[in-house]
Amino acid sequence: MNSSALNKGLLVIGRILIGIIFVESGFGKIMNFDGTAGYMAAKGMPMVSLLLLGAIAVEIGGGLSLLLGVKPRWGALALFLFMIPTTLIFHKFWGLEAAESAMQQIQFFKNLSVMGGLLVVFSSGSQQPGLDNLLCGCCCSSAKVPPADTAAK
Repeated sequence: MNSSALNKGLLVIGRILIGIIFVESGFGKIMNFDGTAGYMAAKGMPMVSLLLLGAIAVEIGGGLSLLLGVKPRWGALALFLFMIPTTLIFHKFWGLEAAESAMQQIQFFKNLSVMGGLLVVFSSGSQQPGLDNLLCGCCCSSAKVPPADTAAK
């Protein structure tokens, strides 16, 4: 196996491992919508239902994008941007009691690590292995079709 094939295979595995946490989290929010909404309200979030629906859409959509390889760069970027306010709002470890501070600090730095992985996926280029490359010529395909030669008639 050449190093290019190995790198592509590892990129797919990495994308899948990152995507799993978001798909699971999105479905968890659906299954516990009221509890999640209550937690968000307790953190001072406005328009809780609307923002929760947005969070679910970003997590499931971005996670599936990574899992399936359909526009994975854009899924990774959306998830990265989503995680900035999420991390700062829900995992503020500063100013908390020692035990709670330690737990939130772990979550904060876990999120930073996941964000780093998302940036790696985003920077890995548009020709990543996945469904994008299996689709032929439709709007989701990464493959570029060269223009027809109109001079040779």
